[in-house]
Amino acid sequence: MWHSGGMTTTMDTTHIPTIIQMADYVRGSSAVNLHCQDRKEAYSYIKRVLVAHCYINLKKPVKSTLRQYLMAVTGYSKAQIDRLIGQYVTSGEITLANRTQPTFEGKYLPEDILELARIDEIHEDLSGPAMCRILKREYEVFGNMTCIRLKDLSASHLYNLRKTNCYQRRHMKFTKTKPSPVKIGERTKPNNQGKPGFLRVDSVHQGDKDKMKGVYHINLIDEVTQWEVVVVVEGISEQFMIPALKSALDLFPFVILNFHADNGSEYINQRVAELLERMLVKLTKSRPYHSGDNGLVETKNGSIIRKALGWIHIPKTSDNVEAINQWYRAWFVPYLNFHRPCGYRVTDISPKGKRTHKYPKDGYMMPYQKLKSLSNASQYLKPGLSFELLDIQAYAMSDTQWAESMNIEKAIMWESIQF
Repeated sequence: MWHSGGMTTTMDTTHIPTIIQMADYVRGSSAVNLHCQDRKEAYSYIKRVLVAHCYINLKKPVKSTLRQYLMAVTGYSKAQIDRLIGQYVTSGEITLANRTQPTFEGKYLPEDILELARIDEIHEDLSGPAMCRILKREYEVFGNMTCIRLKDLSASHLYNLRKTNCYQRRHMKFTKTKPSPVKIGERTKPNNQGKPGFLRVDSVHQGDKDKMKGVYHINLIDEVTQWEVVVVVEGISEQFMIPALKSALDLFPFVILNFHADNGSEYINQRVAELLERMLVKLTKSRPYHSGDNGLVETKNGSIIRKALGWIHIPKTSDNVEAINQWYRAWFVPYLNFHRPCGYRVTDISPKGKRTHKYPKDGYMMPYQKLKSLSNASQYLKPGLSFELLDIQAYAMSDTQWAESMNIEKAIMWESIQF
């Protein structure tokens, strides 16, 4: 009798299951032990199943279920089942092949393999050498006569026996379904709708030397205004990234709405996601085969950071990091946003839909000017901040005066760097 629903029953070879019962067995919702004494009995059972279900007239999905069922209950490979079914379709019979070569009995009999599978299951599949030691002790120390041949089993051949059908029918392993990973960040291109606060973020490595990593620069740029903030860290682990991102986000004068990065683990992780969630900032990441998703910040990596600090290796010491960050906060970041003009793209669309991108001369302006030019720009500023306060910093020096002072401080900074 066949019982489904996860119960294990014994089925004699005269029982022919229905297609639904076969599908249940293949899916694992029911378990049946089929006992065939030899190949002759197995071949006979396969033929009876094919005849009972009129195999030739079945549709492909049903044939596939039947084939998988026969593979599962007999332990035969797909190629062997296909050969036997092909023989039945051609001749209407499944016969034993005439052996022209003598067969030799293996050193390890089926009962030895079954005993190996039983002991393997009890010990939860130890390594080959460890299991060989157990088999040897079973016979020599504890007198287990079923291991009389297994006591001499080598580790390499033990792995061979584990691959046999006899072993795998006796010792089947089931693993739990792995939970789906938590999705961090939405894979999309942000739509800023002309509002500031949509950041593009990337990391820049400051060279290797003698297999030692240098410092890392974290470059954050607003997509609309091109307001840019740069910080440096000793490494891109959470230990350094979380404090650095907090300080960097505080340097933006407007409210941050979106944080977009590539798929690097320094940004796409639970700690960064929690930080942005507390700030009500949406986290997005670049799409596959869309290299332009983070193109703005990647162009700035070369034209801004590499131009300022070059490619020289800077050792990742806390003193070096503090010296560079101090120069960044006091001089370089204000220079980028108040005194260095950026080009802003204008897109023309022809009547036929063709897009033409241009950077008009009169469109070059400072990121601070771009921010002020937005419609009702004050609504985007952080609470307690006004353009009157920002004007004090923006017009304290001319662009050239600020650049000269910045370069003097940069030279002092380089002298403090420990190479």
